[in-house]
Parts: sequence; structure tokens; C-alpha cells
Amino acid sequence: MPLYDRILVPTDGSSEGELAVCHALDLAAVHGASVRAIYVVDTARYAGMPMETTWEGVGDLLYDDAESALETVEALAADRDVDVETAAVEGSPSREIITHAEEAGCDLVVMGTHGRGGIDRLLLGSVAEKVVRGSSVPVLTVRIGDEEAADVAESATASGAAEAGESAAADETGATRAEADGSVSDATETG
Repeated sequence: MPLYDRILVPTDGSSEGELAVCHALDLAAVHGASVRAIYVVDTARYAGMPMETTWEGVGDLLYDDAESALETVEALAADRDVDVETAAVEGSPSREIITHAEEAGCDLVVMGTHGRGGIDRLLLGSVAEKVVRGSSVPVLTVRIGDEEAADVAESATASGAAEAGESAAADETGATRAEADGSVSDATETG
């Protein structure tokens, strides 16, 4: 019996975020799972824009970015022969990720996180950390945004999806442990 049947992966369209997408797709390929990819348009961030800037113009640009990011996920999934559904949604990123994971019956959320710490983390918060703390679905975080993470992802891709699946099971155990006791362990505190 496979460990995962349905994996949710949020995407932001960045090349760094593609590392998390690839990790989710590789896990799906190993487990015979399907993937649901979402792009969250954070409308709250744009609510305070000056009146001369029309929401329609900004909204169109944001949805163009979403469409492009989701098309990239579809292409990467096709390369791995993984079934994927995509959706662009509006709202708070952490809230929408948690809601979609639970409503779609996902077994796992795979998402990227930047290695921020100290004052940056305090001031900016972390979508990944909010998801880890609030999700009833296990969350696997993939560290992105630094050279070391890129090197690790590149070597994981080169060594094959089977090894990625084994490391994911170990990482997922750490994420589940953090979820169970309500704290963020070293395994998941990367955002």
C-alpha cells in the first residue's frame, strides 16, 4: 500500500520554488500518487495600493503569473508521468494551502521554504511555518533559496526518484513529529 495517494504542492513560479515542485513530483512518481498544484494570489497584499492603480490590471498580471507557474508544473509532471490538477486561488497563502490540503483529501503537503532566521523571520513570518503549525495534513518542507539547497536538490534529482522518496519519508517523519507536539523541530524550522 503506498504511503501517499494525493500530494499538494503550492507554487510561486520561481525557479527556487521549482525545487519543491520537483521533489513533490518525484515523491508522487515513487508512490503512484496524484498531485494537486496551487498558486495562491495574495490579494490582501495589494489591497492598500493607490486608487489610480486599477485592480483589474494588477489582477490580470497576477493571474498571468499563476497560469505560467501552473503550466510549468504541468510540464514537469508530464516529464515524470504524474497526474496533476492545478488551480489558481485567491486569499491568504497559508490559509488557502491548509484549506486545499484538507478539502482535497491530500496525504501530504510539500512546499519550499527559505532559510530565513532571526529578525527577517520575525518581521516577515513564514508561510511554511504557518502551514506546519496549522495543517492537520503532514507537511514536508524543502529548503530553497540558497546554494546549498540547490546543490542538494540537484544531487537528489541526479540520484533518482527512489532515493528522493526515502529521504522524503525521513523528512516527513520530522514534520509529523513537529505537528504532533505543536512545535517546529529543527527538521522543519527552515522558514
